[in-house]
Amino acid sequence: MPYLRNCWYMAAWADEIPAGGLLARRLLDEPVVLFRGSDDKVGAVSDRCPHRFAPLSRGKVVGRAITCGYHGLAFDGRGQCVVNPHGPIPRSMEIKHYPIMEAYRGIWIWMGTPAAANPRALRDLSFLDESPDTAFSKGYLFGRGNYQLYVDNILDLTHVDYLHATTLGSGAFTRTRAKVTETDDCVSVHRDCVNEAPSPLMRAIRGLSEEARVDSWNHVEWSAPAVMTLSGGNVPAGESREGPHNNMNTLNLHIVTPETSRTTHYFFATTRDFALEDAAFNERFAETRYRIFSTEDEPMINAQQESMGESDFWDLEPMLLRIDEGSVRVRRKLARMIETERETRPPEGER
Repeated sequence: MPYLRNCWYMAAWADEIPAGGLLARRLLDEPVVLFRGSDDKVGAVSDRCPHRFAPLSRGKVVGRAITCGYHGLAFDGRGQCVVNPHGPIPRSMEIKHYPIMEAYRGIWIWMGTPAAANPRALRDLSFLDESPDTAFSKGYLFGRGNYQLYVDNILDLTHVDYLHATTLGSGAFTRTRAKVTETDDCVSVHRDCVNEAPSPLMRAIRGLSEEARVDSWNHVEWSAPAVMTLSGGNVPAGESREGPHNNMNTLNLHIVTPETSRTTHYFFATTRDFALEDAAFNERFAETRYRIFSTEDEPMINAQQESMGESDFWDLEPMLLRIDEGSVRVRRKLARMIETERETRPPEGER
């Protein structure tokens, strides 16, 4: 399937690749191996030795290079062969390499034209670095569905009233119409839920009764190819959102990177502006979030993908509802970006 390539995709959390470590990961249908050399820099190259096509991920990191475990050839982060234990290094002995950035606790990879890789094109996610460890958690899930289904899932949060009825849902999202806005760089979906019943999870955190009412807000912002921030907060109904003790905000990150047309790497993180030093609360909150993702969202999206089979989303002629506005705008925006990139992509020999 076509992908947007001249952009930064998240390939891994930084701590997934320790010093001297390597990680095999298929990205956009391409086998890639990421490795951290003795200089602490991460490299990314094709996970296929050009000699006999053995996966380089079956080898090991030696110095600043990754060494094939089959015949000992070694390649640096630029894809150049730097060791040939069997004789001179042929000038043509190189493999595909990918530009890499390490930022915001993650490893980011550029899957398009290497010369076009622009560090400034990476979205500002500095809140990840600024969050104290006692109020920060992150995770990874292997998703069994097309990456755009995971994007749809975050952009239309009315699903929480049904799929997550015992934790996140209260009916407020369904009753509140979202405001969708679009710019050159992003699509945003915003909801203000006024005088609504709190969700079960919100009641537990605030210590509220079932009769209590809250004013809450939620803002999702998508940027290409599939980076989404989800911020939200709540106060007792009718009270000021500016009060230092009433306002409880969370800031969540959802990033999806295609593995194949039917599988996805799902990265997520959360921080907040309350209970900043409560490590026990932080752990419970992270466990609850992971359980919700892994036992409710992911199985539903997997079932959705199985129902769709190999069919394209639009070929199935989905019956669109008002709640689909945000996800439809993103799908169409991304399709335009992919088509524009395809039309302007340089010939193979010039990449």
